Amino acid sequence: MKPPAARPEKTAMSRPISPYHKPGFYDEALARGRHRDIVGGRWEETGLVQMQLLLAAGLDRHHSLLDIGAGALRLGCRAVPYLDPGRYWATDLSGALLRRGFDLELADKSRLPTDHLIEDADFAFPGVPAEIDFAMAFAVFTHLPLASLASALPNIRARFPRLQKLLFTVFLAPDAEAARTPLRQPDGVVTHADRAPYHFVPGDVLAAASAAGFTATLSDPYLPRGQRLCIALPRPDAV
Repeated sequence: MKPPAARPEKTAMSRPISPYHKPGFYDEALARGRHRDIVGGRWEETGLVQMQLLLAAGLDRHHSLLDIGAGALRLGCRAVPYLDPGRYWATDLSGALLRRGFDLELADKSRLPTDHLIEDADFAFPGVPAEIDFAMAFAVFTHLPLASLASALPNIRARFPRLQKLLFTVFLAPDAEAARTPLRQPDGVVTHADRAPYHFVPGDVLAAASAAGFTATLSDPYLPRGQRLCIALPRPDAV
C-alpha cells in the first residue's frame, strides 16, 4: 500500500522524500518478487485490519471504495470479493505494483476492471469517478511530509462530493517539542520529523483536515506499526 504522493522532490539533504521515491526502487523490488514486503509486510494482519476498519465505518457492498496508495492490493484482496463488482478503485505511485497485485494476489479478476488500477503521483485521481463513497489511505501519509497531507486532503474533498468518510493513518508525536526528535512508536517503528517514516503533532493533522473541509477525529487503539487512525467526515458547508 504505497503512497501516490507528491512528485519526487528532495529534502535539504538531497534524499527522496521517501524510499518509494528513490529511482528504480519499484523495478528492483518487483524483480526480486518482494511486492508484499515493500508495502510493509504483515500482509494478512494488516489487510484484515484495513477491512475491519472500513466495515466498522459503514462500508457496504453497494458502496464505491477508493484505495489510495493501494500498493499490491493488500486491501483489494479483501475488498474486491466483498464489494459489488466494479466498486473498487485503486491508485498508487507505482502502476507496476498495482498490476503485480492484480496478477498474483486477486483471486477473481473478473470483479475488478483493470482500468480501475490507476498510477497517480500527485493525488489527482485521474479516471476515478466522482461517485466515491468511502476512501482509505493506509500507511500513505506515514511516508510523506505534512505538506503532502495538507495538499492531498483538499484534492480528495473537491474530487469526491459524495464521499461519506475518509480513513487515513499517521504516526503521531505527543507535542511540538517531542516532534523535533526521533520517536519510537508503540509497535517499535522509529519515526522522524524530517524523513520517512514521518510523525506529526495531532493538532497539525486535525488542522489540515479542517482546512480541507473535513471534521476529523483521531481514534484509538494503535494500529499495526503504531499508526493512528484519522476518520475524516466531509463538512457540508465546505463543498
